[in-house]
Amino acid sequence: MNPARRTLLKILGLTGATLPLMGCERLISNVTQQMGQAIPSSLSLADGLQIDPAFHLLSRAAYGPWPGDLDRVRTMGVDKWIEEQLAPDGIDDTACNLRARRFETIWHEPGTCYEYKKPVLREEITRHTLLRAVYSRRQLFEVMVGFWTDHLNIDLEKGDCIYLKPSDDRLVIRAHALGRFRDLIRASATSPAILVYLDGKENKKGNPSDVPNENYARELLELHTLGVDGGYSQLDVFEAARCLTGWRLRTGWRKGTVYFDPSLHDDGEKHVLGQLIPAGGGAADLDRLVDIACHHPSTARHIATKLVRRFVSEDVTESLVTRVAEVFTATDGDIKSQLRTILASEEFNAAKGLKFKRPFQYIVTSLRALGADTHAHQPLIEYLQRMGQGPFQHPTPDGYPDRAAPWLGTLLWRWNFAFALASGRVPTVSVALDQLGEAIGAIGAIEANAGNANNGLQPARLIPYFFGRAGSATELSALDDYLQAQLDSDLGDANHRAELFALVLASPAFQRC
Repeated sequence: MNPARRTLLKILGLTGATLPLMGCERLISNVTQQMGQAIPSSLSLADGLQIDPAFHLLSRAAYGPWPGDLDRVRTMGVDKWIEEQLAPDGIDDTACNLRARRFETIWHEPGTCYEYKKPVLREEITRHTLLRAVYSRRQLFEVMVGFWTDHLNIDLEKGDCIYLKPSDDRLVIRAHALGRFRDLIRASATSPAILVYLDGKENKKGNPSDVPNENYARELLELHTLGVDGGYSQLDVFEAARCLTGWRLRTGWRKGTVYFDPSLHDDGEKHVLGQLIPAGGGAADLDRLVDIACHHPSTARHIATKLVRRFVSEDVTESLVTRVAEVFTATDGDIKSQLRTILASEEFNAAKGLKFKRPFQYIVTSLRALGADTHAHQPLIEYLQRMGQGPFQHPTPDGYPDRAAPWLGTLLWRWNFAFALASGRVPTVSVALDQLGEAIGAIGAIEANAGNANNGLQPARLIPYFFGRAGSATELSALDDYLQAQLDSDLGDANHRAELFALVLASPAFQRC
């Protein structure tokens, strides 16, 4: 029997008598802690003035380290961790599944989702996404789910997208996040959610006078494949739109599913990006178009650039982009091979602490660093919305920006979140600061420190845990100044410690990865 399953059955057996007295979420929290989501009794810290390589990897190829992750990566080695993450099906994610799989609308077909109220659908897909990011052991997979969700952005608020995005998330994004790029684009091209969001269902030629709707064709070339400077023309957009005519959405039986209507398809000869698509292709015109776009040299460079920007630096290194684009071409768009190239590169290793965390990453990283217990209810989601990155709510097809400038205005809300989180004032989120502090050696015996400014805290140990490196003279001085200022305060021990943890979470260094 699977060890995780055996543990689950054991715990359920022990708690069965009290089950009626416990909330479902409280039980799940208890079970998942027994399955490995608890804070270990002892944690090692990064050392040295440079960010630890394992910490750096966990900050980019994961949503930051969960307590104990740094020790595990150091023990198994960076290369082995990367290979483990590139084979997510081999990673037991039972503990995460207990929190995240119980949202039934995530697993429904589109037609069934129409039976639910919009607020229920919005809440469930948002909570599911956030919980996967926080608790999944398949961290690189979740990072790539976020990457492709932006790349193939769909706003829940347009038309019927809110009913259709759950299946898109499951059958397009998650099914192909670490697969082959061409398969991802092909699945997206006939996704019900994309057909609504980018007006593909309106693209038809029933009469000789009908003009194709170019919206999806334009975004397919400009955003999804070649890129805005990829070398396509307006004529290519028009011809691509002709290839895409006739794909429709059912409105009655099996509502929300896709079918091809040959009577609404332009079946004439087409020329796209210098290649001929013969007349009479029917539904296969779409496949031919996807093949041409995905195998265009500009597509390899466009995807390589976006991946390098996400994992390495906002200011991409051209030599690395070229190498990743070559891997894209040589492997027919294999996403895993591109990630191996990036994560093993000197450019990746040299880019420590250069990227500014977007709000979603900042909140998830904070929750993971503290080993927080949450089921991602609305009070937590509201912080994401206030910072401007509510999942699936970006209105334009380009997805949330992956540059620092648009997010600098969120700093006040980040500070508010840091202090609320550390002090236990985010409803439905709990943190065990004393337990974490003891595990990293930041909290000693209070009695032995009676009368000292640190009141049992070793602030120098907080910095390497959260930053992945030793504190600079400026950082240590700032902490010491804060502690000295508290000598005459009437703050209790718990409040004092919460403020120190919050200061680290709100610090400039923790905004970067």
